[in-house]
Amino acid sequence: MPTNDQVMQALATVQDPEIGKPITELDMVKNVRIEGGVVDLEITLTVPGCPLKDKITKDVTQAVKTLGGVDRVDITFGSMTEQQRGALAERLRGGAQKAPGGQPVIPFAQVDSDTKVIAIASGKGGVGKSSITTNLAVALAQDGYEVGVLDADIWGYSIPRMMGVQGRPVAFNGMVMPLQGHGVKVISIGFFIDAERPVIWRGPMLHRALQQFLADVHWGDLDFLLCDLPPGTGDIAISLAQMLPNADMLVVTTPQQAAQRVALRAGQTTAQTGMKVAGVIENMATFIAPDTGREYRIFGEGGGQLLAAELNTELLGSIPIDLRLREGADAGTPLVLADPDAPASHRLVEVARRIAKTKTRGSLVGKPLPLKF
Repeated sequence: MPTNDQVMQALATVQDPEIGKPITELDMVKNVRIEGGVVDLEITLTVPGCPLKDKITKDVTQAVKTLGGVDRVDITFGSMTEQQRGALAERLRGGAQKAPGGQPVIPFAQVDSDTKVIAIASGKGGVGKSSITTNLAVALAQDGYEVGVLDADIWGYSIPRMMGVQGRPVAFNGMVMPLQGHGVKVISIGFFIDAERPVIWRGPMLHRALQQFLADVHWGDLDFLLCDLPPGTGDIAISLAQMLPNADMLVVTTPQQAAQRVALRAGQTTAQTGMKVAGVIENMATFIAPDTGREYRIFGEGGGQLLAAELNTELLGSIPIDLRLREGADAGTPLVLADPDAPASHRLVEVARRIAKTKTRGSLVGKPLPLKF
C-alpha cells in the first residue's frame, strides 16, 4: 500500500485547470486516508460548483491509481471559505494588491518580472496581424514556453475564434482566470460580452479594460505575453505603452508600399512611448503555387525590408500566402498545428524561435542583491 507521502507526491502532479498550479501547492487536498486498497481524500475547490470538477476528478484518480496497491479512489468535494480564498488570492498576487495611490499592480511592469511582453501592431487592418499573433503564440508554446495572449483589440476582437476558445472566465476575490487553448492562456473582451454586440467605448473605458486584463487576470509565470493590438496608433496602443514601457513591438505589414507607409507610422510611435521595435514581419509576401512550387509576388516586394530599415530593426520573416492560414483561423486551429509542414508554418516557427532567442532570464538590472556583511 502507498504511504500518505506517496499519495501527496502523486497529487502534486495534478494541476488546478484554471489556476495552472499543483493542487497540493494551492492547499486543495485535505484528509487523505488509505485503507484496504482504497484512497479516500477531500478536495477543496476554489469556488462552489467549479465547472471543471469532473476534470479534477479524472486527473486525481489517474494520478493516484499509478501507485501500486490502489484499487479505488474516493473523492469528496468541498469549497474554500472566503478567508481561504482571500489568502490564496493574495498569495497568487505575490502579496501586493495595490501600488501607491491605489492603482492595481501590473506584474509585467515590475523590475523582477521574467515575462517578455511583445505588442504586435500594424498600421492598417487586414494584414493578418491576429493570425500572426496566434500562430506565434502556439509555436512558442510547442517549444515549451509558457505563453499568454492578450486580445487588446477591444473593438475588433478575434483571438477567441482563432484560438478555438469559448466560455466565460471564472473569477474569485477580484482575480480572473484566463481560458486556455492549444497550451496558451487567453483573455479577450469577447469572453465577457455578447458576440453580436458591438463595443462602443472611448479612451477611459479602453484604458480601464486593458489595465484590468493586465492586473486582475491571473496569468501565472509566463515566459511570453503577446498583446494583439488594434490597427493604428490609437488609445489602446498609447495606454499599453504607458503601462508597459519596457515592452517590445513587432510590426506586421504586407509588401505593398501603401501598407508599408502606414505601418511605418505605427512603428514610429515607439519613439514617443519608450517601447522598442523588435522586428518586422512581412505577411502575404508571396504566393507559392501548389502545383509547381513557384513563388509569385502578388502584392509587390521589398516593403518589409524597407520598413525594417526605416525603423532601424530587422525583418524577422516573410510569410507566404496560404489559404490554410485563413481556414485555420476560422476553425480555431492555427496553421502551425493544423499543418506543421506547410511553408508558412515553417516560416512562422522560425520567427517564433528568433523571438525566443531575444528573451533573457535572470537579469539583475533593478533588482536588490542579497548582500551579507
